[in-house]
Amino acid sequence: MHKEKTEKKVDSQKTLKRILLYIRPYTALVILSLLLSALTVGLTLYIPILTGRGVDCIVGEGQVDFKGLMAVITGILISIAITAAAQWIMNHINNKITYRIVRDLRTQAFGHLQELPLSYVDRHSSGDLLSRVITDIDQFSDGLLLGFTQLFTGVATIVGTILFMLGINPWITLIVVVLSPMSFLVANFISRKSFTMFKKQSETRGELTGFTNEMLGGIKVVQAFGYQDEANEEFDEINRRLSEYSLKATFFSSITNPATRFMYSAIYAGVAIAGCFSVIGGMLTVGQLSSFLSYTNQYTKPFNDITSVLTEFQNSIASAARVFELIDEPSAPAEPADAIVLTEPEGRILLQDVDFSYTPQVPLIQGLNLSVEPGQRIAIVGPTGCGKTTLINLLMRFYDVQKGSIQVDGHDIRQITRHSLRTSYGMVLQETWLKSASIRDNIAYGRPDATEEEIIEAAKKAHAHSFIMRMPEGYDTIISEGGGNLSQGQKQLLCIARIMLCLPPMLILDEATSSIDTMTEIRIQRAFETLMKGRTSFVVAHRLSTIQTADVILVMNQGHIIEQGTHQELLAKKGFYADLYYSQFAADS
Repeated sequence: MHKEKTEKKVDSQKTLKRILLYIRPYTALVILSLLLSALTVGLTLYIPILTGRGVDCIVGEGQVDFKGLMAVITGILISIAITAAAQWIMNHINNKITYRIVRDLRTQAFGHLQELPLSYVDRHSSGDLLSRVITDIDQFSDGLLLGFTQLFTGVATIVGTILFMLGINPWITLIVVVLSPMSFLVANFISRKSFTMFKKQSETRGELTGFTNEMLGGIKVVQAFGYQDEANEEFDEINRRLSEYSLKATFFSSITNPATRFMYSAIYAGVAIAGCFSVIGGMLTVGQLSSFLSYTNQYTKPFNDITSVLTEFQNSIASAARVFELIDEPSAPAEPADAIVLTEPEGRILLQDVDFSYTPQVPLIQGLNLSVEPGQRIAIVGPTGCGKTTLINLLMRFYDVQKGSIQVDGHDIRQITRHSLRTSYGMVLQETWLKSASIRDNIAYGRPDATEEEIIEAAKKAHAHSFIMRMPEGYDTIISEGGGNLSQGQKQLLCIARIMLCLPPMLILDEATSSIDTMTEIRIQRAFETLMKGRTSFVVAHRLSTIQTADVILVMNQGHIIEQGTHQELLAKKGFYADLYYSQFAADS
């Protein structure tokens, strides 16, 4: 138990040190904020002195020093004006520091997300990653802003009031200083408890975001299978845990203020009693006592603010820790300094003794060998889970082989820059992806400098031009998030148009026409025939009728190529492919 507490403390301190590293570039602004804070506090604490003098100017009826009183009032008004201006500038600077730090952190987190290996993204829900980049950084921002706006001023106020009180009466000041540490002990106990709850709250919030995102993304499937009740139950269970952690975190944070207020009320009462005896004994004037009581209030108020800030800061640190966990995840293996840039690849591909599995306990691809000549059309078929898509992931280097090698034009792809390798492939997947932008921007995604004529020509080749022109704004029509205002077939046609525009030297078509009607598919197949001429192409297909013209058909099963040859050669073998083909032909008929 003690070890666990020590580890949490170390983690909290480590996170705090990293936060300070993000603050370092804005040191000049922080110093300016501190100076303004000191000025604000100094003037605020000077006002009770003036108030006390004003009280002493009023001795009794008919005994009022109006000249001295007017000087005091003028001084108070000037102090208030300067304090207000300094406070406004200080708050503006604090906002600038906070939101620039948040901008830097969010930029780094999102940039690192682009560099993470695909395996990390596959292991984490998109909702959890979204929560870390958006919600957790927002929580961090709130705590950091409170820290700048209240922590600096609070500490300066405490130090300043002690100095001013010492100047009035050191003995009464001693009562305040001796009783104050008790409030720190209370606040420290509560902050430790609240940190644990806030961390669990952040984690569960990410889980809830992920689940909600998942259910909304598949809402049609959920309703089609009548899964609403089960989804509601699962949501309620996560939501219940979030509510429980939030309630506990709020409970511990909410008792901070009442507990410390009780302590400060006791301090105030002690000062008031001691001060009254001092006035009676002639050690203080009434004006000085009023100043002292005012300072006691100003001394205790920052403690309330600081304890509230510390509680919020625990939440902020817990959120920042989750963001740092993402940033600390190892990036994809670095490219060698002398990495090769593919300029005009011929498309000669060689796989030698390739082994790969997503988990060590479940072997997938073992001892895979394949030689592809430039311009060859390779079809890949086989039952679900046999390794077809995995082979594509390895060719694109979304995953690295665990044994053996994959070569392009005689170069191991691990020695080639990822950018030049991936831009050498044109990829159309069964799962379409379109961004929320115009149709024009989506087609030109791989070639932002493409002309209007080139974009339209690519759309015509993909047989997408006609439906685009029927859209309200034509090529300027904005596609909603995920392409919700388009049919699945239309989305796939736009993805195909994107490839038609880029004309890459190598192609990967993974069930590229699975969502398109038969007539359009025939036209697209003709366009693909033209596109694939002279280009090394990999075609993953379930409908075997679409790959009969392939130069080589690879038949995969359980991560191995069990047969390969042309369509006619494989039928003549009367093996796995022939059984697959005739069973599909029988099913189609």
